[in-house]
Amino acid sequence: MNARSKNGQLTFESALESKEDIKSEVLTSNETDTQSRAVRVLPDVPAINKPFDYAVPQSWIEDGRADHIKIGTMVRVPFSGRQVNGWVLEVDIQPEEGINLLPLSKYRSVGPSEEVIELAYWASNRWVGRLNRFLTTASPPKNVSSLEKHQAASRKVNNDGYETVWFQEVAKRKEAVLRLPPSLDAVSIASEFVTKGNTLILSPSISGAQKLAAGLKRKGLHISLVPEEWRNAAVGGSVVGSRSAAFAPIVDLSAVVVFDEHDNSYQEERTPTWNARDVVIERANRKEIPCVLISAIPSLEALSWGHQIKLPRKEEREGWPIVEIIDRRVDDPTRSGLLSEKLTSILRDATGPIICILNRKGRSRLLACDRCGSLARWEKHHIPLTQRDDHTLECPSGCNDRPVVCDFCGSTKFKNLRAGIARLREELQALSKKKVVEISSDSKGEIPDSDIYIGTEAALHRVERASHIVFLEFDQELLAPRFRAAEHAASLLIRSARIVGKRSEGGRLIVQTRQPEHEVLQAVLHANPEKLIEVESERRRLLKLPPYSALAQISGASASEMVASLSEISGIEVMGPRDDCWLVRADDNHELSKAISSVRRPKGKIRIEIDPRRA
Repeated sequence: MNARSKNGQLTFESALESKEDIKSEVLTSNETDTQSRAVRVLPDVPAINKPFDYAVPQSWIEDGRADHIKIGTMVRVPFSGRQVNGWVLEVDIQPEEGINLLPLSKYRSVGPSEEVIELAYWASNRWVGRLNRFLTTASPPKNVSSLEKHQAASRKVNNDGYETVWFQEVAKRKEAVLRLPPSLDAVSIASEFVTKGNTLILSPSISGAQKLAAGLKRKGLHISLVPEEWRNAAVGGSVVGSRSAAFAPIVDLSAVVVFDEHDNSYQEERTPTWNARDVVIERANRKEIPCVLISAIPSLEALSWGHQIKLPRKEEREGWPIVEIIDRRVDDPTRSGLLSEKLTSILRDATGPIICILNRKGRSRLLACDRCGSLARWEKHHIPLTQRDDHTLECPSGCNDRPVVCDFCGSTKFKNLRAGIARLREELQALSKKKVVEISSDSKGEIPDSDIYIGTEAALHRVERASHIVFLEFDQELLAPRFRAAEHAASLLIRSARIVGKRSEGGRLIVQTRQPEHEVLQAVLHANPEKLIEVESERRRLLKLPPYSALAQISGASASEMVASLSEISGIEVMGPRDDCWLVRADDNHELSKAISSVRRPKGKIRIEIDPRRA
């Protein structure tokens, strides 16, 4: 397929395979139907990133099946002696003279629209990934044989007179960054857009998308939740979903809305590491329709893209909870541990559910012998051992477990220097005399009701309401060795603020730290995102970090060979290695993707992360 170049982006030929290569790889057979029509199909095979030509069987033309074949149609085709799935990328092509094409084997399903396929081409260039990965995301989860007639969206809704001043401001602009406090009413905000036309709405989590869709449906609006209701979305109305909904089918798209645009969940962790926020920005730009990014503390990428719209200071402040910062610099950590006297008093007196957050699983992440003071470390490579339970020590690198015994003096008694949530659950229960439930990413099933919850940040996704949320050791978030550490820390506080509610409802957000003046904490304490945005923007600018540059992280057994080639390209800076990873920097995303696509990818395992979240 001869893809078009958009806004200086790489063409399909330069990023994937040339048209000449396609012709040279055409599949042939001496036993095919009379060929009166041919199509170009991209097989869904991991190692293949080029389309092949196939004949439409004459029998399909005669019985009407050929009428269903269009760009995006999902079919089954013979490939290398087996049957595989694929997508039609071009119809009514002219194969080379004298070549007999293999016929299509089976019509499978309606697939992505031509518009979405063009968007997938763009994304495959932007994040240097295989096209079939994006087409899989854009396809229905179950086969759809046909689509009903287009359904007009229901515009009748009781919105309680809710048309805000900021909505009127957004309506004037196509690129808007809406700064709203965490207590926002997502359903009311979304309904303002939906009542004006078919809207694509993204939420960072599946559960959040489900709640938003349900709320909009209760207002009488025609809403499809994707991917579950992919068929309904393809025939009309507005669409709600999480990351994958960026490629959802939608008829007569009039606006795009992204809630919590700062959230890491919008970025795919597997390669290609695409970001749904950036995909829908491109989608809106292609259709020349409004795109609105909503956040309590907008990302720098968002602010560099669109015009910021914010509430008056009083309204913004009222939308945040009461924030209390406990300064741990005056405490002796060897005595009080993570449960300071002030915090203990708060926990005893507080009513309603309390969530305590600590991003450390297990009983302990750092131990010292109580007799000789030696750290518990694996003797081979000196990695600190962690304690999973009362009986065993384990190595984070995956070595065999060992008994709780000091290598130097033989003592079996250790001091806990860095407690995990399992140990803190026991301490909390003893101090508060209340029921305490532990929550982590390993927790399955329903979470039981409790007075106090202790867990990793996973608890913020499992408990819907709380009177208090306590971060027991927030410094590990602020000091994480990642350039987006401040952004991630702010995201945790935003989600927590939403759970406890606005200050008029009495909810409290409590943070223990030895950095009370940190810009993240000051921004939340004063309900003023500018305190973080200004500092972080200047830091990124000085260090030439996104959005003031483009970054990729390359790792794997053959990474060194690839980065050696990249280092020879003008305008490309290679940094590293560190932990067997290299960072590759360019002035902008176009130059970065172009450079990575231009070098030969060596044999062997390579992982390429465009816009790495944890670099």
